[in-house]
Amino acid sequence: MPDFLTAFGVVAVILTVTALASGLVQRSLLSFPLIFLVTGLVLGEGVLGVFEVAAENENLEIVATLTLSLVLFLDAVQLDTTELGRRWLIPVLVLGPGTALIITLGATSLALILGFGWIVAFMGGAMLASTDPVVLREIVRDERIPRSIRQVLTVEAGTNDLVVLPVILVLIAVAREEAGGVGGWLEFAAELALVGPIIGLAIGGMGAWLMSRIDSRMTVRHEYETLYGIGLVLAAYTAATAAGGDGFLAAFAAGFGVVLFNQTLCDCFLEYGEITAEMAMLLAFVLFGSVLSGILDQVDVLPTLVVAAILIVLVRPGVLGIVLARAKMSLEAHAFVSWFGPRGLNSLLLALLAVNAGVDDAELLLATVGLVVLVSTVIHGATATTVSAWYGRRAERETLAEERESTAAGLFEHDETAVPRISVDELNRMLGQPDTPIILDVRMPSSYARDGAQVPQSVRVPPDHVAEWDPGDIKERLIVAYCS
Repeated sequence: MPDFLTAFGVVAVILTVTALASGLVQRSLLSFPLIFLVTGLVLGEGVLGVFEVAAENENLEIVATLTLSLVLFLDAVQLDTTELGRRWLIPVLVLGPGTALIITLGATSLALILGFGWIVAFMGGAMLASTDPVVLREIVRDERIPRSIRQVLTVEAGTNDLVVLPVILVLIAVAREEAGGVGGWLEFAAELALVGPIIGLAIGGMGAWLMSRIDSRMTVRHEYETLYGIGLVLAAYTAATAAGGDGFLAAFAAGFGVVLFNQTLCDCFLEYGEITAEMAMLLAFVLFGSVLSGILDQVDVLPTLVVAAILIVLVRPGVLGIVLARAKMSLEAHAFVSWFGPRGLNSLLLALLAVNAGVDDAELLLATVGLVVLVSTVIHGATATTVSAWYGRRAERETLAEERESTAAGLFEHDETAVPRISVDELNRMLGQPDTPIILDVRMPSSYARDGAQVPQSVRVPPDHVAEWDPGDIKERLIVAYCS
């Protein structure tokens, strides 16, 4: 590990370069994960030797644990069940099984092509089924992409973490023979499925409730609310681990508890939490790059590149094509969602769990996962801007099926209900009455731009922003939607 001064210098470079280069990176084929992963590779013992970080390094474990806990918590908080409505379970149930199929196909590739044992191969399949939150964050912030599609990616990212983490933890227990006999496995299952999630739900839900009550009575400054949110993540992880459960599942459950119990954390926490997580992720990319610099020579490169190609080009697009077959989406949307399953930091963090657990061949698995992540970071990072711009232009030129839905749940709902309609003459008569209706112009962007005209007194609300629209105090006024 580098000395104290060198470590501070690296952190300084990460923070300043990220800020100064953010506009350039956003418009280029580069991505921050790629930049900092390569930085770590160059600084590592395989090239310059400035950083010599072992996979078992305690500082790496601390950074990795903090990062994964924050990412899982934020994933859960951003599964906005209020916005998805009562049908939020539909996309979760649709997208969850797809992750299981991706794990199986990935494990088969690792076992048959690279010769891993089946237990380790399934670990690797699960690690490489997790999507990278850094690349996806830039995509789900791009408002050129219809909201429903961005939400599909968000739901999938949160769902697959919930699937892959227990799979890896169970496989680690199998590899280490931690649970002996039926009784041992029942105890292990209870600790995994109950202890961590229950503690996390309690800390997340009750913690957010307590903050809202205290804030309503004596007003808590925003900077302390942001710190409080970080405290909830660490408290959930620590309490669950101390009780014999899994801290990472508790961190996810804590975030879900905030949502499930209809509590809120201030937007300042979500912003600060994302910034903290992003800073930790970029530092982790440098550290992992340094680790990989010293162990990539263990990897049989050509067969591993074949596995990477299978996972990126065939497995995910094929599985998502099946999973989303009945969704109300255009071919462009199918292609967009199927392509963007970048492997990244989450895969490396999960691989580190196996290394720290002392699983046989775990370091070779980490090196293999690292090479696949490097390939994915190059390909997906380079195509993010181009593909998003292409899809955005398609949405501007014509009305796509997914634009008619504002949530991911709506894409999977096929029960059409009758919507009352009124004629132009009826609306014209209503506009002359004292209690006039509110007219929402919810035409698709392509129709709105092409027509160039508006209904008098109408309010322009893009269709995928209807869920966010605040009608204010409308009392009993009728709302009329003008759509295309």
